[in-house]
Amino acid sequence: MHRNKLIINVAATGIIPTKSDNLHLPITPNEIAEDCNRCYQAGASIFHLHARDEEGKPTYRSEVYREIISKVRNRRPDAIICVSTSGRVFKTFEERSEVLNLAGGLKPDMASLTLGSHNFPKQASVNEPDMICALAKKMQDRGIVPELEIFDLGMIDYANYLIEKKVLRKPFYFNIFLGSLGASSSKPFHLANMVTSLPDDAAWAGAGIGRSQFFVNSMAITMGGHVRVGLEDNLYLDLEKKRQATNLEMVERLVNLAKAAEREVCTPMEARDIVGLV
Repeated sequence: MHRNKLIINVAATGIIPTKSDNLHLPITPNEIAEDCNRCYQAGASIFHLHARDEEGKPTYRSEVYREIISKVRNRRPDAIICVSTSGRVFKTFEERSEVLNLAGGLKPDMASLTLGSHNFPKQASVNEPDMICALAKKMQDRGIVPELEIFDLGMIDYANYLIEKKVLRKPFYFNIFLGSLGASSSKPFHLANMVTSLPDDAAWAGAGIGRSQFFVNSMAITMGGHVRVGLEDNLYLDLEKKRQATNLEMVERLVNLAKAAEREVCTPMEARDIVGLV
């Protein structure tokens, strides 16, 4: 019965926002771990992590991820940890895959895998086919479930191609991003079209960029999907951009919406089953 329950995935930090953009943004390992703990208590079960160096700049270094993961798991050992292999800043396979080498109690459960190149407002995220395949293989070899990131319908077509070629294997968990300038807008048609194009046995979550966040999250909840939310994607609670958000407030708002839609929020163990981690 828990298959109808809602997974809340929190993207707490990202690589672009700074504390000058939002004072509540968690940057240090301690800040990230404490923020994840608060969101866990409110109902989140997956934590999509990005690492920052001592100056607050993005870093791919596994030793920083090691500290973050250790602190999160010390507080909440059953939380699902997802790390980033983004190519938005770091370009080489060695940089993007270094975090996948973490082992034992520090090995991530999941890792992001964007299935194509696309534009953000001021830069491109380049994901060549060879890079996608190499990252997918390393995740498979390490027993890490890909968090498949989708920004347009063509990326789903490519996912189905990679599944046919056995580059991607079950379980399939997709994040569908809408509302980013240079990618698909947050029209309900786009979300419905993408969801119906997914593999039949895939789990999926809706994620909205900026002012689209709550709208896309709301559609996903009422359509039976899951959600990704957090300060990585949106810094405000309101459309007028006057109320700086916290990750906790965003999670609590979705929990209340889920209750209105008569959907219970997953426990971490239930989320693990849905994602395919147990």
